[in-house]
Amino acid sequence: MRPINDRVVVKPAPAEEKTKGGIIIPDTAKEKPQRGEVVAVGPGKDGNLMTVQVGDTVLYGKYAGQELNFEGYDYLIMREDDILVIM
Repeated sequence: MRPINDRVVVKPAPAEEKTKGGIIIPDTAKEKPQRGEVVAVGPGKDGNLMTVQVGDTVLYGKYAGQELNFEGYDYLIMREDDILVIM
């Protein structure tokens, strides 16, 4: 996959299975992950270079991006502006 313009492809981190106290979270109560690893970065838009790089761990908004299933893996495609912080 090679995104265009200011798009970024992110592989979301797996949802938490247990709380810090050891309680197992059922599937219906799991929250959508808001963290992931950047797997592809576009070239930028209007001469602006991209800030994120492949391999960065990022935090993004809860409803950011478009979900995509590619070769059996789930990914999110989002604009660089949807990324809140690089960890």
